[in-house]
Amino acid sequence: MTHEPVNILMVDDQPGKLLSYEAILNPLGENLIKANSGREALEVLLKADIAIVLMDVSMPDIDGFQLADMIREHPRFQQTAIIFISAVHLSDLDRLKGYERGAVDYISVPVVPELLRAKVTIFAELYRKTQQLERLNHELEQRVADRTEELRESEGQFRSLANSIPQLAWMAHPNGDRFWYNQRWYDYTGKTFDELKDGGWKAIHHPDHLDRVQNSYTSSVESGQPWEDTFPLRGTDGSYRWFLSRAVPIYDVNGKIARWFGTNTDITERKQAEEALVKSERFAAMGRLAGIIAHEINNPLEAISNAFYLLRDHPSLDEEARYFAKLAEEELKRVAHITKQTLSFYRESQQAVQVALAEVLENVIELQSRRLQVGGIILEKRLATDGVIHGYPVELKQVFLNIIGNAVQAMPNGGRLRIDLRESWGRNNGHFGVRVSVHDTGVGIPPEHARKIFEPFFSTKDAKGTGLGLWISKGIIQKYGGTIRFRSMRRGERCATCFSVFIPTAVSAESKEAAQVLVA
Repeated sequence: MTHEPVNILMVDDQPGKLLSYEAILNPLGENLIKANSGREALEVLLKADIAIVLMDVSMPDIDGFQLADMIREHPRFQQTAIIFISAVHLSDLDRLKGYERGAVDYISVPVVPELLRAKVTIFAELYRKTQQLERLNHELEQRVADRTEELRESEGQFRSLANSIPQLAWMAHPNGDRFWYNQRWYDYTGKTFDELKDGGWKAIHHPDHLDRVQNSYTSSVESGQPWEDTFPLRGTDGSYRWFLSRAVPIYDVNGKIARWFGTNTDITERKQAEEALVKSERFAAMGRLAGIIAHEINNPLEAISNAFYLLRDHPSLDEEARYFAKLAEEELKRVAHITKQTLSFYRESQQAVQVALAEVLENVIELQSRRLQVGGIILEKRLATDGVIHGYPVELKQVFLNIIGNAVQAMPNGGRLRIDLRESWGRNNGHFGVRVSVHDTGVGIPPEHARKIFEPFFSTKDAKGTGLGLWISKGIIQKYGGTIRFRSMRRGERCATCFSVFIPTAVSAESKEAAQVLVA
Protein backbone atom coordinates (compact mmCIF):
# COMPACT_ATOMS: atom_id res chain seq x y z
CA MET A 1 0.00 0.00 0.00
CA THR A 2 1.31 3.45 -0.92
CA HIS A 3 1.40 6.33 1.58
CA GLU A 4 -1.64 8.48 0.88
CA PRO A 5 -1.54 11.76 2.90
CA VAL A 6 -4.58 12.30 5.08
CA ASN A 7 -6.16 15.61 6.14
CA ILE A 8 -5.44 16.78 9.71
CA LEU A 9 -7.48 19.76 10.94
CA MET A 10 -5.80 21.92 13.64
CA VAL A 11 -8.20 24.27 15.47
CA ASP A 12 -7.04 27.03 17.87
CA ASP A 13 -7.80 30.72 18.30
CA GLN A 14 -4.10 31.45 18.89
CA PRO A 15 -2.05 31.53 15.63
CA GLY A 16 1.17 30.87 17.54
CA LYS A 17 -0.07 27.51 18.75
CA LEU A 18 -1.17 26.55 15.23
CA LEU A 19 2.31 27.33 13.94
CA SER A 20 3.89 25.22 16.69
CA TYR A 21 1.57 22.26 15.90
CA GLU A 22 2.40 22.67 12.21
CA ALA A 23 6.13 22.58 12.94
CA ILE A 24 5.74 19.45 15.07
CA LEU A 25 3.57 17.54 12.55
CA ASN A 26 5.19 18.61 9.26
CA PRO A 27 7.70 15.70 9.25
CA LEU A 28 4.78 13.25 9.03
CA GLY A 29 4.02 14.28 5.42
CA GLU A 30 0.28 14.67 5.98
CA ASN A 31 -2.01 17.49 4.77
CA LEU A 32 -2.18 20.03 7.64
CA ILE A 33 -5.20 22.38 7.61
CA LYS A 34 -5.48 25.30 10.07
CA ALA A 35 -8.67 26.87 11.47
CA ASN A 36 -8.78 29.86 13.88
CA SER A 37 -12.28 29.22 15.27
CA GLY A 38 -14.98 26.63 15.65
CA ARG A 39 -17.05 28.12 12.81
CA GLU A 40 -14.07 28.09 10.48
CA ALA A 41 -13.43 24.47 11.47
CA LEU A 42 -17.04 23.50 10.59
CA GLU A 43 -16.67 25.09 7.15
CA VAL A 44 -13.53 23.00 6.53
CA LEU A 45 -15.25 19.82 7.72
CA LEU A 46 -18.10 20.32 5.25
CA LYS A 47 -15.68 20.68 2.32
CA ALA A 48 -13.06 17.99 3.00
CA ASP A 49 -12.68 14.50 4.46
CA ILE A 50 -10.83 14.96 7.76
CA ALA A 51 -8.98 12.11 9.41
CA ILE A 52 -7.99 13.82 12.68
CA VAL A 53 -9.20 16.99 14.43
CA LEU A 54 -6.63 18.53 16.77
CA MET A 55 -8.41 21.25 18.77
CA ASP A 56 -8.11 23.54 21.78
CA VAL A 57 -10.81 23.41 24.47
CA SER A 58 -10.90 27.11 25.39
CA MET A 59 -12.05 29.04 22.30
CA PRO A 60 -14.42 32.02 21.98
CA ASP A 61 -17.75 31.66 20.20
CA ILE A 62 -17.70 27.82 20.04
CA ASP A 63 -15.46 26.01 22.52
CA GLY A 64 -13.85 22.64 21.90
CA PHE A 65 -16.54 20.59 23.68
CA GLN A 66 -19.34 22.25 21.70
CA LEU A 67 -17.43 21.75 18.43
CA ALA A 68 -16.95 18.08 19.24
CA ASP A 69 -20.70 17.66 19.84
CA MET A 70 -21.46 19.30 16.51
CA ILE A 71 -18.92 17.09 14.71
CA ARG A 72 -20.35 13.88 16.13
CA GLU A 73 -23.89 14.85 15.06
CA HIS A 74 -22.88 14.70 11.39
CA PRO A 75 -22.96 11.15 9.89
CA ARG A 76 -19.72 11.72 7.95
CA PHE A 77 -17.72 12.35 11.12
CA GLN A 78 -18.98 9.62 13.43
CA GLN A 79 -15.58 7.90 13.33
CA THR A 80 -13.32 10.98 12.99
CA ALA A 81 -10.51 11.00 15.57
CA ILE A 82 -10.67 14.04 17.93
CA ILE A 83 -7.68 15.02 20.09
CA PHE A 84 -8.13 17.79 22.68
CA ILE A 85 -5.18 20.03 23.66
CA SER A 86 -5.57 22.33 26.68
CA ALA A 87 -3.42 24.34 29.02
CA VAL A 88 -6.33 25.27 31.36
CA HIS A 89 -8.91 22.50 31.46
CA LEU A 90 -6.77 19.76 32.94
CA SER A 91 -8.95 18.30 35.71
CA ASP A 92 -10.26 14.76 35.62
CA LEU A 93 -13.75 16.15 35.10
CA ASP A 94 -12.52 18.04 32.03
CA ARG A 95 -10.89 14.94 30.64
CA LEU A 96 -14.09 12.93 31.29
CA LYS A 97 -16.16 15.54 29.41
CA GLY A 98 -13.73 15.27 26.48
CA TYR A 99 -13.90 11.48 26.30
CA GLU A 100 -17.70 11.58 26.59
CA ARG A 101 -17.75 13.63 23.38
CA GLY A 102 -15.84 10.94 21.50
CA ALA A 103 -12.28 12.18 21.93
CA VAL A 104 -9.56 9.59 21.34
CA ASP A 105 -7.03 11.49 23.44
CA TYR A 106 -6.66 14.50 25.79
CA ILE A 107 -3.23 16.21 25.80
CA SER A 108 -2.03 18.85 28.20
CA VAL A 109 0.22 21.81 27.43
CA PRO A 110 3.20 22.01 27.15
CA VAL A 111 3.02 19.45 24.31
CA VAL A 112 5.80 16.89 23.95
CA PRO A 113 6.52 16.90 20.15
CA GLU A 114 7.55 13.25 19.92
CA LEU A 115 4.46 12.14 21.84
CA LEU A 116 2.10 14.22 19.68
CA ARG A 117 3.66 12.94 16.46
CA ALA A 118 3.42 9.35 17.68
CA LYS A 119 -0.27 9.67 18.59
CA VAL A 120 -1.19 11.46 15.37
CA THR A 121 0.73 8.85 13.35
CA ILE A 122 -1.27 6.00 14.90
CA PHE A 123 -4.65 7.57 14.12
CA ALA A 124 -3.55 8.66 10.65
CA GLU A 125 -2.49 5.11 9.79
CA LEU A 126 -5.71 3.75 11.24
CA TYR A 127 -7.74 6.16 9.11
CA ARG A 128 -5.66 5.39 6.01
CA LYS A 129 -6.10 1.62 6.37
CA THR A 130 -9.79 2.03 7.13
CA GLN A 131 -10.24 4.02 3.93
CA GLN A 132 -8.25 1.50 1.93
CA LEU A 133 -10.26 -1.33 3.40
CA GLU A 134 -13.50 0.41 2.53
CA ARG A 135 -12.31 0.88 -1.05
CA LEU A 136 -11.32 -2.76 -1.27
CA ASN A 137 -14.69 -3.84 0.10
CA HIS A 138 -16.43 -1.61 -2.40
CA GLU A 139 -14.31 -3.00 -5.23
CA LEU A 140 -15.02 -6.53 -4.06
CA GLU A 141 -18.74 -5.86 -3.88
CA GLN A 142 -18.60 -4.37 -7.37
CA ARG A 143 -16.66 -7.36 -8.68
CA VAL A 144 -19.15 -9.75 -7.13
CA ALA A 145 -22.00 -7.79 -8.66
CA ASP A 146 -20.26 -7.71 -12.05
CA ARG A 147 -19.42 -11.42 -11.86
CA THR A 148 -22.99 -12.26 -10.87
CA GLU A 149 -24.25 -10.31 -13.85
CA GLU A 150 -21.67 -12.00 -16.10
CA LEU A 151 -22.75 -15.43 -14.86
CA ARG A 152 -26.39 -14.48 -15.41
CA GLU A 153 -25.60 -13.34 -18.95
CA SER A 154 -23.37 -16.38 -19.53
CA GLU A 155 -26.11 -18.72 -18.38
CA GLY A 156 -28.54 -17.01 -20.74
CA GLN A 157 -26.05 -17.17 -23.60
CA PHE A 158 -25.34 -20.83 -22.85
CA ARG A 159 -29.00 -21.73 -22.93
CA SER A 160 -29.47 -19.77 -26.17
CA LEU A 161 -26.46 -21.52 -27.68
CA ALA A 162 -27.64 -24.94 -26.49
CA ASN A 163 -31.02 -24.28 -28.06
CA SER A 164 -29.41 -23.35 -31.39
CA ILE A 165 -27.10 -26.35 -31.84
CA PRO A 166 -28.34 -29.24 -34.00
CA GLN A 167 -27.88 -31.78 -31.19
CA LEU A 168 -30.37 -32.70 -28.52
CA ALA A 169 -28.74 -31.25 -25.39
CA TRP A 170 -29.43 -31.76 -21.69
CA MET A 171 -27.98 -31.20 -18.22
CA ALA A 172 -28.11 -33.38 -15.14
CA HIS A 173 -27.36 -33.12 -11.43
CA PRO A 174 -24.25 -34.89 -10.04
CA ASN A 175 -26.41 -37.97 -9.33
CA GLY A 176 -27.42 -38.17 -12.99
CA ASP A 177 -30.99 -36.84 -12.67
CA ARG A 178 -31.68 -34.54 -15.61
CA PHE A 179 -33.00 -31.08 -14.84
CA TRP A 180 -32.83 -29.31 -18.21
CA TYR A 181 -33.33 -30.09 -21.91
CA ASN A 182 -32.86 -27.80 -24.88
CA GLN A 183 -35.71 -26.99 -27.23
CA ARG A 184 -34.61 -29.56 -29.82
CA TRP A 185 -35.27 -32.31 -27.26
CA TYR A 186 -38.86 -31.21 -26.94
CA ASP A 187 -39.23 -30.70 -30.71
CA TYR A 188 -37.92 -34.18 -31.52
CA THR A 189 -39.61 -36.19 -28.75
CA GLY A 190 -42.83 -34.18 -28.51
CA LYS A 191 -42.55 -34.49 -24.74
CA THR A 192 -42.67 -31.86 -21.99
CA PHE A 193 -40.24 -31.68 -19.09
CA ASP A 194 -42.87 -33.05 -16.70
CA GLU A 195 -43.34 -36.04 -19.03
CA LEU A 196 -39.59 -36.73 -19.21
CA LYS A 197 -38.77 -36.47 -15.50
CA ASP A 198 -39.00 -39.30 -12.94
CA GLY A 199 -38.08 -41.94 -15.52
CA GLY A 200 -40.45 -40.67 -18.19
CA TRP A 201 -37.49 -40.48 -20.60
CA LYS A 202 -37.52 -44.29 -20.83
CA ALA A 203 -40.59 -44.12 -23.07
CA ILE A 204 -38.59 -42.68 -25.98
CA HIS A 205 -35.87 -45.37 -25.79
CA HIS A 206 -36.07 -48.54 -27.83
CA PRO A 207 -36.89 -51.42 -25.44
CA ASP A 208 -34.12 -53.59 -26.94
CA HIS A 209 -31.48 -51.06 -25.86
CA LEU A 210 -33.00 -49.54 -22.70
CA ASP A 211 -31.35 -51.76 -20.05
CA ARG A 212 -27.90 -51.48 -21.64
CA VAL A 213 -28.16 -47.68 -21.95
CA GLN A 214 -29.38 -47.27 -18.39
CA ASN A 215 -26.62 -49.47 -16.98
CA SER A 216 -23.84 -47.73 -18.94
CA TYR A 217 -25.12 -44.28 -17.95
CA THR A 218 -25.41 -45.23 -14.27
CA SER A 219 -21.92 -46.72 -14.31
CA SER A 220 -20.44 -43.50 -15.75
CA VAL A 221 -22.25 -41.31 -13.20
CA GLU A 222 -20.96 -43.46 -10.33
CA SER A 223 -17.38 -43.46 -11.62
CA GLY A 224 -17.36 -39.83 -12.77
CA GLN A 225 -16.07 -40.89 -16.20
CA PRO A 226 -17.41 -39.42 -19.47
CA TRP A 227 -20.28 -41.42 -20.97
CA GLU A 228 -20.74 -42.43 -24.59
CA ASP A 229 -23.21 -44.79 -26.23
CA THR A 230 -25.15 -45.29 -29.47
CA PHE A 231 -28.83 -46.15 -29.49
CA PRO A 232 -32.16 -45.30 -31.19
CA LEU A 233 -34.65 -42.73 -29.86
CA ARG A 234 -38.29 -42.43 -30.86
CA GLY A 235 -39.49 -39.19 -32.44
CA THR A 236 -42.88 -37.54 -32.53
CA ASP A 237 -43.85 -39.56 -35.63
CA GLY A 238 -43.26 -42.84 -33.79
CA SER A 239 -40.16 -43.80 -35.83
CA TYR A 240 -36.72 -44.40 -34.33
CA ARG A 241 -33.53 -42.64 -35.33
CA TRP A 242 -30.00 -43.51 -34.21
CA PHE A 243 -28.10 -41.11 -31.95
CA LEU A 244 -24.51 -40.92 -30.73
CA SER A 245 -24.88 -39.79 -27.12
CA ARG A 246 -22.16 -38.28 -24.95
CA ALA A 247 -22.07 -36.76 -21.47
CA VAL A 248 -19.16 -35.09 -19.66
CA PRO A 249 -18.87 -34.01 -16.01
CA ILE A 250 -18.49 -30.29 -15.22
CA TYR A 251 -16.47 -29.61 -12.06
CA ASP A 252 -16.72 -26.79 -9.52
CA VAL A 253 -13.77 -24.88 -8.03
CA ASN A 254 -13.29 -27.62 -5.43
CA GLY A 255 -12.90 -30.32 -8.06
CA LYS A 256 -16.29 -31.90 -7.42
CA ILE A 257 -18.83 -32.68 -10.11
CA ALA A 258 -21.34 -29.83 -10.21
CA ARG A 259 -23.41 -31.11 -13.14
CA TRP A 260 -23.34 -33.24 -16.28
CA PHE A 261 -23.71 -31.85 -19.79
CA GLY A 262 -24.84 -34.23 -22.52
CA THR A 263 -25.65 -34.21 -26.23
CA ASN A 264 -27.38 -36.63 -28.60
CA THR A 265 -26.20 -36.36 -32.21
CA ASP A 266 -28.33 -37.84 -34.99
CA ILE A 267 -26.18 -40.37 -36.90
CA THR A 268 -28.96 -42.20 -38.72
CA GLU A 269 -27.69 -41.30 -42.21
CA ARG A 270 -24.12 -42.13 -41.25
CA LYS A 271 -25.14 -45.49 -39.83
CA GLN A 272 -27.17 -46.28 -42.94
CA ALA A 273 -24.22 -45.28 -45.12
CA GLU A 274 -21.89 -47.55 -43.16
CA GLU A 275 -24.30 -50.46 -43.48
CA ALA A 276 -24.71 -49.78 -47.19
CA LEU A 277 -20.93 -49.66 -47.62
CA VAL A 278 -20.50 -52.96 -45.81
CA LYS A 279 -23.14 -54.53 -48.02
CA SER A 280 -21.63 -53.05 -51.18
CA GLU A 281 -18.16 -54.25 -50.21
CA ARG A 282 -19.49 -57.73 -49.51
CA PHE A 283 -21.17 -57.67 -52.90
CA ALA A 284 -17.95 -56.40 -54.52
CA ALA A 285 -15.94 -59.17 -52.85
CA MET A 286 -18.45 -61.74 -54.04
CA GLY A 287 -18.26 -60.23 -57.53
CA ARG A 288 -14.48 -60.51 -57.55
CA LEU A 289 -14.64 -64.06 -56.27
CA ALA A 290 -17.23 -64.89 -58.92
CA GLY A 291 -15.01 -63.30 -61.57
CA ILE A 292 -12.00 -65.32 -60.43
CA ILE A 293 -14.00 -68.56 -60.36
CA ALA A 294 -15.57 -67.82 -63.75
CA HIS A 295 -12.13 -67.18 -65.24
CA GLU A 296 -10.78 -70.45 -63.89
CA ILE A 297 -13.80 -72.42 -65.11
CA ASN A 298 -13.95 -70.82 -68.55
CA ASN A 299 -10.95 -72.56 -70.13
CA PRO A 300 -11.83 -76.10 -68.91
CA LEU A 301 -15.38 -75.59 -70.13
CA GLU A 302 -14.12 -74.69 -73.60
CA ALA A 303 -12.02 -77.86 -73.70
CA ILE A 304 -14.90 -80.05 -72.51
CA SER A 305 -17.31 -78.44 -75.01
CA ASN A 306 -14.89 -79.13 -77.86
CA ALA A 307 -14.52 -82.74 -76.74
CA PHE A 308 -18.28 -83.27 -76.73
CA TYR A 309 -18.55 -81.63 -80.15
CA LEU A 310 -16.05 -84.12 -81.57
CA LEU A 311 -17.62 -87.01 -79.70
CA ARG A 312 -21.17 -86.23 -80.92
CA ASP A 313 -20.59 -87.53 -84.50
CA HIS A 314 -18.07 -90.21 -83.66
CA PRO A 315 -18.93 -93.39 -85.68
CA SER A 316 -18.49 -95.67 -82.67
CA LEU A 317 -21.49 -94.14 -80.86
CA ASP A 318 -25.00 -95.46 -81.25
CA GLU A 319 -28.03 -93.19 -81.45
CA GLU A 320 -28.68 -93.20 -77.71
CA ALA A 321 -25.08 -92.25 -76.93
CA ARG A 322 -25.18 -89.45 -79.52
CA TYR A 323 -28.38 -88.17 -77.91
CA PHE A 324 -26.83 -87.96 -74.44
CA ALA A 325 -23.63 -86.46 -75.86
CA LYS A 326 -25.62 -83.74 -77.59
CA LEU A 327 -27.64 -83.14 -74.41
CA ALA A 328 -24.45 -82.78 -72.37
CA GLU A 329 -22.99 -80.42 -74.99
CA GLU A 330 -26.06 -78.18 -74.77
CA GLU A 331 -25.83 -78.02 -70.97
CA LEU A 332 -22.14 -77.20 -71.20
CA LYS A 333 -22.96 -74.37 -73.59
CA ARG A 334 -25.39 -72.98 -71.02
CA VAL A 335 -22.75 -73.11 -68.28
CA ALA A 336 -20.17 -71.53 -70.61
CA HIS A 337 -22.64 -68.75 -71.47
CA ILE A 338 -23.23 -68.01 -67.78
CA THR A 339 -19.47 -68.00 -67.17
CA LYS A 340 -18.84 -65.55 -70.02
CA GLN A 341 -21.64 -63.28 -68.79
CA THR A 342 -20.13 -63.28 -65.29
CA LEU A 343 -16.71 -62.36 -66.65
CA SER A 344 -18.19 -59.65 -68.88
CA PHE A 345 -20.20 -58.11 -66.02
CA TYR A 346 -17.21 -58.13 -63.68
CA ARG A 347 -14.88 -56.50 -66.20
CA GLU A 348 -17.38 -53.87 -67.31
CA SER A 349 -18.10 -52.87 -63.69
CA GLN A 350 -14.51 -51.78 -63.23
CA GLN A 351 -13.97 -48.16 -64.38
CA ALA A 352 -10.47 -46.81 -63.92
CA VAL A 353 -10.06 -43.14 -62.92
CA GLN A 354 -7.49 -40.89 -61.27
CA VAL A 355 -7.59 -41.84 -57.57
CA ALA A 356 -5.97 -39.88 -54.72
CA LEU A 357 -4.93 -42.43 -52.09
CA ALA A 358 -4.96 -39.66 -49.47
CA GLU A 359 -8.71 -39.21 -50.04
CA VAL A 360 -9.25 -42.99 -49.98
CA LEU A 361 -7.42 -43.23 -46.64
CA GLU A 362 -9.32 -40.27 -45.17
CA ASN A 363 -12.59 -41.92 -46.18
CA VAL A 364 -11.60 -45.23 -44.62
CA ILE A 365 -10.44 -43.47 -41.42
CA GLU A 366 -13.76 -41.64 -41.21
CA LEU A 367 -15.60 -44.97 -41.47
CA GLN A 368 -13.43 -46.32 -38.64
CA SER A 369 -13.68 -43.19 -36.45
CA ARG A 370 -16.39 -44.60 -34.23
CA ARG A 371 -14.41 -47.78 -33.54
CA LEU A 372 -11.26 -45.74 -32.89
CA GLN A 373 -13.02 -43.56 -30.31
CA VAL A 374 -14.79 -46.39 -28.53
CA GLY A 375 -11.66 -48.56 -28.52
CA GLY A 376 -9.48 -45.79 -27.07
CA ILE A 377 -7.10 -46.00 -30.06
CA ILE A 378 -4.77 -43.07 -30.71
CA LEU A 379 -4.57 -42.22 -34.42
CA GLU A 380 -1.51 -40.71 -36.10
CA LYS A 381 -1.69 -39.66 -39.77
CA ARG A 382 1.30 -38.74 -41.91
CA LEU A 383 -0.10 -38.14 -45.39
CA ALA A 384 2.92 -36.55 -47.05
CA THR A 385 1.49 -36.73 -50.58
CA ASP A 386 -1.87 -37.01 -52.37
CA GLY A 387 -0.70 -40.32 -53.86
CA VAL A 388 -2.57 -39.98 -57.18
CA ILE A 389 -2.70 -43.20 -59.25
CA HIS A 390 -4.84 -44.52 -62.10
CA GLY A 391 -7.14 -47.16 -60.67
CA TYR A 392 -10.50 -48.22 -59.27
CA PRO A 393 -11.69 -46.34 -56.14
CA VAL A 394 -13.98 -49.08 -54.82
CA GLU A 395 -11.39 -51.83 -54.83
CA LEU A 396 -8.64 -49.59 -53.45
CA LYS A 397 -10.96 -48.54 -50.66
CA GLN A 398 -11.63 -52.21 -49.92
CA VAL A 399 -7.88 -52.94 -49.70
CA PHE A 400 -7.26 -50.31 -47.03
CA LEU A 401 -10.57 -50.95 -45.27
CA ASN A 402 -9.41 -54.57 -44.85
CA ILE A 403 -5.95 -53.62 -43.58
CA ILE A 404 -6.99 -50.75 -41.30
CA GLY A 405 -10.05 -52.64 -40.07
CA ASN A 406 -7.84 -55.61 -39.14
CA ALA A 407 -5.45 -53.27 -37.30
CA VAL A 408 -8.32 -51.78 -35.27
CA GLN A 409 -9.65 -55.25 -34.41
CA ALA A 410 -6.16 -56.24 -33.25
CA MET A 411 -6.30 -53.56 -30.50
CA PRO A 412 -9.36 -54.47 -28.36
CA ASN A 413 -7.80 -52.81 -25.31
CA GLY A 414 -6.65 -49.65 -27.05
CA GLY A 415 -3.33 -48.77 -28.60
CA ARG A 416 -1.75 -46.62 -31.28
CA LEU A 417 -2.53 -46.67 -35.00
CA ARG A 418 -0.21 -44.86 -37.41
CA ILE A 419 -0.96 -44.46 -41.12
CA ASP A 420 1.81 -43.17 -43.41
CA LEU A 421 1.49 -42.19 -47.08
CA ARG A 422 4.61 -41.14 -48.94
CA GLU A 423 6.38 -41.36 -52.28
CA SER A 424 8.76 -44.31 -52.56
CA TRP A 425 10.77 -46.61 -54.82
CA GLY A 426 9.81 -50.25 -55.26
CA ARG A 427 12.31 -52.56 -53.57
CA ASN A 428 12.26 -55.25 -56.25
CA ASN A 429 11.10 -53.71 -59.53
CA GLY A 430 12.76 -50.31 -59.16
CA HIS A 431 9.59 -48.43 -60.10
CA PHE A 432 8.71 -45.08 -58.55
CA GLY A 433 5.37 -44.98 -56.75
CA VAL A 434 3.59 -44.44 -53.45
CA ARG A 435 3.73 -46.47 -50.25
CA VAL A 436 1.08 -46.77 -47.57
CA SER A 437 2.19 -48.15 -44.19
CA VAL A 438 -0.29 -49.14 -41.49
CA HIS A 439 1.30 -49.65 -38.05
CA ASP A 440 -0.57 -50.95 -35.01
CA THR A 441 0.34 -51.95 -31.45
CA GLY A 442 -2.13 -54.80 -31.27
CA VAL A 443 -1.97 -58.51 -30.52
CA GLY A 444 0.43 -59.19 -33.39
CA ILE A 445 0.58 -62.11 -35.85
CA PRO A 446 2.16 -65.36 -34.60
CA PRO A 447 5.09 -66.65 -36.69
CA GLU A 448 3.18 -69.84 -37.54
CA HIS A 449 0.52 -67.74 -39.29
CA ALA A 450 2.96 -65.62 -41.31
CA ARG A 451 3.03 -67.92 -44.34
CA LYS A 452 -0.74 -68.36 -44.44
CA ILE A 453 -1.84 -64.77 -43.87
CA PHE A 454 -2.52 -64.09 -47.59
CA GLU A 455 -4.03 -67.49 -48.33
CA PRO A 456 -7.77 -67.70 -49.14
CA PHE A 457 -10.14 -68.72 -46.33
CA PHE A 458 -7.41 -68.33 -43.69
CA SER A 459 -8.41 -66.15 -40.73
CA THR A 460 -6.93 -65.39 -37.32
CA LYS A 461 -10.31 -64.13 -36.01
CA ASP A 462 -11.83 -67.50 -35.08
CA ALA A 463 -15.49 -67.34 -36.16
CA LYS A 464 -15.28 -63.79 -37.48
CA GLY A 465 -14.43 -63.04 -41.10
CA THR A 466 -14.30 -65.17 -44.23
CA GLY A 467 -10.52 -65.34 -44.58
CA LEU A 468 -10.74 -63.68 -48.03
CA GLY A 469 -9.98 -60.04 -47.15
CA LEU A 470 -6.17 -60.09 -47.33
CA TRP A 471 -6.19 -62.61 -50.18
CA ILE A 472 -8.40 -60.34 -52.29
CA SER A 473 -6.38 -57.28 -51.22
CA LYS A 474 -3.13 -58.90 -52.35
CA GLY A 475 -4.68 -59.80 -55.69
CA ILE A 476 -5.89 -56.22 -56.22
CA ILE A 477 -2.48 -54.72 -55.42
CA GLN A 478 -0.77 -57.24 -57.71
CA LYS A 479 -3.09 -56.08 -60.49
CA TYR A 480 -1.51 -52.64 -60.13
CA GLY A 481 1.96 -54.14 -60.33
CA GLY A 482 2.43 -53.44 -56.63
CA THR A 483 3.26 -55.42 -53.52
CA ILE A 484 1.77 -55.89 -50.07
CA ARG A 485 3.97 -57.09 -47.21
CA PHE A 486 3.81 -57.23 -43.46
CA ARG A 487 6.03 -57.69 -40.46
CA SER A 488 5.12 -58.35 -36.83
CA MET A 489 7.37 -58.35 -33.79
CA ARG A 490 7.01 -58.40 -30.02
CA ARG A 491 8.28 -55.51 -27.90
CA GLY A 492 8.07 -56.40 -24.24
CA GLU A 493 4.43 -56.90 -23.29
CA ARG A 494 3.13 -55.51 -26.59
CA CYS A 495 3.40 -56.33 -30.28
CA ALA A 496 3.95 -54.11 -33.28
CA THR A 497 2.59 -54.99 -36.71
CA CYS A 498 3.06 -53.12 -39.97
CA PHE A 499 1.39 -53.73 -43.33
CA SER A 500 3.18 -51.98 -46.22
CA VAL A 501 1.45 -51.46 -49.57
CA PHE A 502 3.49 -50.23 -52.54
CA ILE A 503 1.75 -49.14 -55.75
CA PRO A 504 3.89 -47.93 -58.67
CA THR A 505 2.72 -44.85 -60.54
CA ALA A 506 4.19 -46.23 -63.81
CA VAL A 507 3.93 -49.96 -64.55
CA SER A 508 5.23 -51.76 -67.64
CA ALA A 509 2.58 -53.22 -69.93
CA GLU A 510 4.04 -56.73 -69.52
CA SER A 511 3.95 -56.74 -65.72
CA LYS A 512 0.47 -55.22 -65.61
CA GLU A 513 -0.89 -57.74 -68.13
CA ALA A 514 0.69 -60.61 -66.22
CA ALA A 515 -0.81 -59.40 -62.93
CA GLN A 516 -4.26 -58.95 -64.46
CA VAL A 517 -4.18 -62.53 -65.72
CA LEU A 518 -3.78 -63.67 -62.12
CA VAL A 519 -6.81 -61.81 -60.75
CA ALA A 520 -9.10 -61.02 -63.69
